[in-house]
Amino acid sequence: MANKTVVIGISSLILSISAFAADPDISKLPPAAKQAGVTFEKDIKPLFETSCLKCHGAEKPKSKYRVDSREAAIKGGKSDEAAVIAGKSEKSPIIHFIADLVEDMEMPPKDKRDKYPALKPDQIGLIRAWIDQGAK
Repeated sequence: MANKTVVIGISSLILSISAFAADPDISKLPPAAKQAGVTFEKDIKPLFETSCLKCHGAEKPKSKYRVDSREAAIKGGKSDEAAVIAGKSEKSPIIHFIADLVEDMEMPPKDKRDKYPALKPDQIGLIRAWIDQGAK
């Protein structure tokens, strides 16, 4: 019975990794905002403060990912993968997560959205514009 449990556990892990590694369906992304001159301090940080900072702030950031500064938001967390790929919002993991394109990696997590509201499509579009404009 223990071997069966190990096999099931390993199978579940492989499926989770495969789902995470699969390319998300970017056709489901809201379009980038048309606004020019989007900056982290003026436009993006206030969005993160509302929905993300409680879990991804300076104190004990989940997955070692912080969004309280531009540099930290770009860098990413414990995966050592950049969360923001400047100029390419459609390839940026943060966009995939906040747009709910990666199952079990939705941000904020679906079960916490009563406390931490999900970003609206126009807000995701603004973050996309920031990234597409070079993540300044």
